Amino acid sequence: MKVNEIFYSIQGEGFLAGVPSVFIRLAGCPLSCNYCDTKYSRNYGDGEELSAEQVISRVQNYPARYVVITGGEPMADAEMGERQGLRQLLSLLKNNDKHITIETAGIKFLTDLPCDLMSISPKPPAQKSIEELRLLIQNYNYQLKFVIENESDFAKAQELLTQIGKYDRDKVMLMPQAATRQQYLEKATLVAELCLAYNFAFSPRLQILLWNNTRGK
Repeated sequence: MKVNEIFYSIQGEGFLAGVPSVFIRLAGCPLSCNYCDTKYSRNYGDGEELSAEQVISRVQNYPARYVVITGGEPMADAEMGERQGLRQLLSLLKNNDKHITIETAGIKFLTDLPCDLMSISPKPPAQKSIEELRLLIQNYNYQLKFVIENESDFAKAQELLTQIGKYDRDKVMLMPQAATRQQYLEKATLVAELCLAYNFAFSPRLQILLWNNTRGK
């Protein structure tokens, strides 16, 4: 599989924020979101060709039990099929007693993955199939993280939640849209106020707050 980068940092977002983790960033994403903060990982051809065994060997260089599979979009290939090599990689990680988070836009459902946390960041209105998202929620332990820049984004997130129908409100988080530390600080208060008003959790973005969105952090 094409691997864009493997690095050791702390989880910056979601309910596991602050946990030391190894990040495996797979190359390629079928979406072209305006808010993407990892545009360098969009191209499926931009990466090092590695076997699952080679990835595991690099992961074992770090002390963390927590591993994050991210992208791009780690679940899907360029034709929206299943990402080649993903299942083998996940199985080897689980055999090595790793806690596995998959960070996904929620556009591709795959059955029976050894995944401890499906971290879903829907991109309304770019969400291609609401049914794929529903299936992920029904079949995995999950969290839903919505990127919010303004109240219009929040309205779109609410609309998508209505379309989903059945979900656990305690697993929904709002996080500021930001590419820099200054943008994060400017928008965090609005997002926090929305969380208070509508009883959603606030997700930090520690990779931006601490390291100003430096690659590999």
